[in-house]
Amino acid sequence: MQTQKNPADPAPTHSSLVALGDSFTEGMSDLMPDGTYRGWADLLAARMAARTPGFRYANLAIRGKLIGQILDEQVGLAAEMGADVITLVGGLNDAMRPNCDLKRVTGMLEEAVERLAPACKQLVLMRSPGRQGPVMERFRPRMEVIFETLDSLASRHGAVLIDLYGAPSLGDPRVWDVDRIHLNAEGHRRVAEAVWQGLGYDPEDHDWHVPMAPTPPDPWLRRRVADARFARVHLLPWIARRLTGRSSGDGLLPKRADLLPYE
Repeated sequence: MQTQKNPADPAPTHSSLVALGDSFTEGMSDLMPDGTYRGWADLLAARMAARTPGFRYANLAIRGKLIGQILDEQVGLAAEMGADVITLVGGLNDAMRPNCDLKRVTGMLEEAVERLAPACKQLVLMRSPGRQGPVMERFRPRMEVIFETLDSLASRHGAVLIDLYGAPSLGDPRVWDVDRIHLNAEGHRRVAEAVWQGLGYDPEDHDWHVPMAPTPPDPWLRRRVADARFARVHLLPWIARRLTGRSSGDGLLPKRADLLPYE
C-alpha cells in the first residue's frame, strides 16, 4: 500500500521535515568518511532542501529505541515543531525482543500517530523492509500484526504509507550491511526514493523497488567464513543486549535535535 501521485496534482512544496525512530531512521549503516551515519532521512532532506530555500530538518531518531521510548522521548518534541512532514518508523526493535507484547506495541503506535497527525501537514508511516533469511521468517508474524495496524492508522489519519516490506529490491542481501540488520548506502538510497515518490515528487528512480539483477553466488567457503564472522561480531553481541536489556543507543543524543535550516 502506497499513496500515488495524481499526474494532475501540482508539485508538492514542503518547507520542513522531522524524522522519528530508531537506527533505521538514524541512518545505520550508511557510514560516512567522518564516521557519522547519513541514511535515507538525510538523503530525503537534501533533495527537499534543493527545491525549497530555507528548508528545515530535524532527525530525532536514535539506534535501539523501542516504540515506548520513541513515544516518550521523540513524539512530543516533534509535535511541537510544527513541521510540514513528519516521518515515524518504529516497533521493529520491539518485535525482535524475546517477550514482545504486541497489543502494547500497537497501542503505542496508535497513540503516537494520533498525536503526530494533527501536528503536521503530512505524516509518513512505513512498513519496514526485511532482509531475506531465517531471522526475518522468525519475526514475520509479529511484523505482520504491526503492518496491519499501520495500514489502519494510515487510512484513518490520512498518512502516506510506504510499503518497503513489499519491495523486492529491499529484500536482497546486497542492499544490507554485513551486520544483516541495517541497510547499506544503496538500501538507504532506495528508501529515500520511495518516500520522495510517496510525498508526490517526480521520480528520480522509477525502478527503486524492482529486483536487482542476479549475480553468481559466492563460493561455499567464503559464505561460511562470512557467516562465522557475522555470528561472532554482530549476532552474539545483539543477543547479549536483548538478554540484558541494554541498547546500542544508550547515552546517545539525536544527531539533529532541533528543526534548523538544512546544510
